[in-house]
Amino acid sequence: MTAAPVSTAFLDELHDLTERRRAAFVPLSSPFAGAAPDDVARVRAAATPGEGPALGLARAIHGYAEEAFREVRSVSAIAELLRAQGVPAVVGTHGLATSLRAGLTADGPDDGAAADGPTIAILAEYDALPGVGHACGHHLIAAAATSAFLALHRAVGDGLRFEGRVLLLGTPAEEGSSGKEILARAGFFDGVDAAIMVHPFGYDVVDHPFLGRRQLRVTYHGVAAHASASPFMGRNALDAVALNYQAVGLLRQHIPPSDRVHGVIREGGERPSVVPERAAVEYYVRSASPATLKDLCRRLEDIAHGIALATGTTAELDWDAAPFTLPVRTNGPLAARWATHQAAQGRTSLAGGVVPEILAASTDFGNVSVRLPGIHPMIAVSDPDVALHTREFADVAAGPRGDAAVVDGGLGLALTALDWLVDPALRAAVLEDFEAAGGALDVARYFDTTGGTR
Repeated sequence: MTAAPVSTAFLDELHDLTERRRAAFVPLSSPFAGAAPDDVARVRAAATPGEGPALGLARAIHGYAEEAFREVRSVSAIAELLRAQGVPAVVGTHGLATSLRAGLTADGPDDGAAADGPTIAILAEYDALPGVGHACGHHLIAAAATSAFLALHRAVGDGLRFEGRVLLLGTPAEEGSSGKEILARAGFFDGVDAAIMVHPFGYDVVDHPFLGRRQLRVTYHGVAAHASASPFMGRNALDAVALNYQAVGLLRQHIPPSDRVHGVIREGGERPSVVPERAAVEYYVRSASPATLKDLCRRLEDIAHGIALATGTTAELDWDAAPFTLPVRTNGPLAARWATHQAAQGRTSLAGGVVPEILAASTDFGNVSVRLPGIHPMIAVSDPDVALHTREFADVAAGPRGDAAVVDGGLGLALTALDWLVDPALRAAVLEDFEAAGGALDVARYFDTTGGTR
């Protein structure tokens, strides 16, 4: 038997709403000069020779399709391309074997260590998903970031000058494992003043919402008994899990529409004749701001403990098997520079609110963006009805539209980084915007006041 067909009526309505908003959208503009026209032309000219190698890199990583923490061939392919261009690359730092660092100043490549002047990082991802490969298009992220870095490297060889430094940072294990947070806690982003990257999608959007995400596993401990002869002697842990799952379902009516809670039952007992003494349910918990995510976590803890009291069991709460992720905080001045450069490539990069915010997932870049200014724009590689994390998206991201995203995205990253390096007024505005949005958060300790955390 096949599952009942899923109606597309709601998605169709969202598509129509997006098209109406897009028709009325006024393209973003930037009040800052950014790089001089001659320098922009120099970077554009330097990008062209790298298009072929960048596309080759994308295809190679797409074929490898290595999951989180196992991206050995993928990161090696990036490092080999860099070294072939005369750029030293360090693989395996700050506790992760598949991380990567390379540095560039106006004097040429460096070792990625601390340097005088401002530092901007271009981030690369390259992990795939189990079963569906590069269904999130991380091979394109890696290729665009590497292309951007090498375009700036070639432009330096052609006389480009700027203060400070550009880093190419390879960040493994984005999919469900929060590689960036692991690296951040080990000092990977120390000395970085801004960070930029690009992600494939069904639209060109410079400020699409990404929700914060935590993981919660609730294990109930009861008392085993014969389910027929003496059930009154038992305390049923599976009943507690069933009630928990139902209570969380009822909670959904009373949370903000941007919140998400979705879960699965991990343990439910061994056999029907024994009252289960242990059962477990696991949730992903998401929200649109750090504060509302904290509120939602408290409500789930109250549910867990209340049900333990009601069922005579005890509740064991385990938060964040992988480090949590926080919502992405988009930096306005940087986003406007990205949109300006995408317009020159024939792309209109939409502002937040044009594409319905209900179409939201999570990313560990959020944890970077609340430590230092950053942007995580989306670049169109598919039709809007092709969802991320599907085989269809993996296929289209390996085709001509994926190639175009590497070229356009790489150039956009290179020019946005250069703007930030050479324009002190832009850097000041970027910092002011970041501070106005709340400044740097103490990410590792953010949830310490919530009971049951780590």
